[in-house]
Amino acid sequence: MTNPFTRFDRLDTSLNRWLVANSVGLLRLSLGLVFLGFGVLKFIPGLSPIEYLVTQTTTALTFGLVPPSFGLVLVATLESAVGLCLLTGRFLGVAVWLMLLQLLGAMSPLLLFPGQLFTGSWFAPTLAAQYIIKDVVLVAAALLLASIWTGARIVVEPRSLSSTLRAGPPHVSRDAAPAAAQLQGRAEGRSPRSCEPPAATLQSRSRRFG
Repeated sequence: MTNPFTRFDRLDTSLNRWLVANSVGLLRLSLGLVFLGFGVLKFIPGLSPIEYLVTQTTTALTFGLVPPSFGLVLVATLESAVGLCLLTGRFLGVAVWLMLLQLLGAMSPLLLFPGQLFTGSWFAPTLAAQYIIKDVVLVAAALLLASIWTGARIVVEPRSLSSTLRAGPPHVSRDAAPAAAQLQGRAEGRSPRSCEPPAATLQSRSRRFG
C-alpha cells in the first residue's frame, strides 16, 4: 500500500510542475485585467474612487503644466495600454517599463500628500492610502515579469514534503546553465561536482527589451 506522504509528494510535484508552466502566464493575464479595468474606470468622470487623487498627483508632478482633466485621461490611457499589452502578450518589454513608470507615479501621493492619506493620532492610513499601498504587490509582480522577459527561468526542483518543512526561501541562481546541469545530474544520480558544465557555459541568459 502506498504511503499517504508519498501520494502527497506526487501530487505536490505535479502541482509544482503545473505552476512552473502556467503561473507566469496567469500573473501576466491577471495584471492585464487589473490595469485595463482600472484604466477604463478613469475614462468615465466620477466613476473612479481616487479620481481626485490622480488629478492632484498629475498636477503636482507636472508643476501645474498639465490640466487635471487631461492628466486623468493620460493616466487612464497609460493604464489601459499596459493592460492591453499584458493581455495580448504583445510589446511586453514596453509594457513592463510603462507599468513600472505608472506604479511609481501611483505611489508618489504617499510622499506628496501624507497629511491627506494618514490621519488621526495613530496616523492610520485612509482608504485611499490603503488603495495605494497595495501597489507594492503590483510592483513586485512587475519586477518578476521583467526578470522573466529578460531571460530568467523558473525550473522544477521536486522535493519531499518533509524536506521542505524547515527549508528557507527558495534559492535563486544567477547562472542558468549550472543550475540546469546540476538538476539534471541529480536526476541521473551523479555527484554535484560531475554535474558542473564547462566554464564557457557559465553564463546567465539575457535579452533586450523589445
